[in-house]
Amino acid sequence: MTNTHMSGESAALAVSGLSKSFGAKRAVDGLDLVIPAGEFHALLGPNGAGKTTTLRMIAGLLRPDSGTAAIYGHDIARSATAAKSVTAFLPDDPLLYGKLTPLEYLEFVAGLWAVPPDAAARRAQELLEWLELWGNRGEYVEGFSRGMRQKLALAGAMIHEPRLMILDEPLTGLDARAARSVKDMLVAYVKKGNTVVLTTHILEIAERLAERISIILGGRIVAQGTLDELRSRTGAAVGPAGATLEDVFLELTEPA
Repeated sequence: MTNTHMSGESAALAVSGLSKSFGAKRAVDGLDLVIPAGEFHALLGPNGAGKTTTLRMIAGLLRPDSGTAAIYGHDIARSATAAKSVTAFLPDDPLLYGKLTPLEYLEFVAGLWAVPPDAAARRAQELLEWLELWGNRGEYVEGFSRGMRQKLALAGAMIHEPRLMILDEPLTGLDARAARSVKDMLVAYVKKGNTVVLTTHILEIAERLAERISIILGGRIVAQGTLDELRSRTGAAVGPAGATLEDVFLELTEPA
């Protein structure tokens, strides 16, 4: 089920018939997905369901075998520069440069996006303070913990103020304090009218943060909606006392 009432031009993300195979394995199989602007959306599925492959095609890092993906009306294949200029993609294991400090890293990334130096400096300070890394701004990244690296990667993804953030397992390996900082930042980001698409195996995070949820299985979206809509689909009670997202997810992805 997809959000068919919304046109691709008015959506933050519009995917149609997206497919990708690796040899004989069909990783993504005619996937359709429309996400409106200003939504916190979770893309959930078991291992091997096609989540990461889908995100990489949307981000323009992997060429689909067929189908289209458009970001705010910009086709990722035909208007790649326009689409990527309003997008940030944060993989589950982001690449950082150990011999740079956080400020140097953010200056480097901002330069890639042609952010003016004064604006980049202001934005870097705001992000580092928000993510509690300002006190580490002069230290080399090679000495950072996993959580500090993940937060710095998030700052790098946000330095050019993208309108769509695509996050693949952004909270893996973070302690409770670091995870709270990242979640608070993402919620504030969406409240400003921006859009987040997130994958996570921590279903409590999706249940708490996501406005709508898509469940992918075998490279296709098999269910989509709010948590209550997904509960209704499984026959579970709705509302605060209803089934957890974990219960709903396990039922919807149970092998036939």
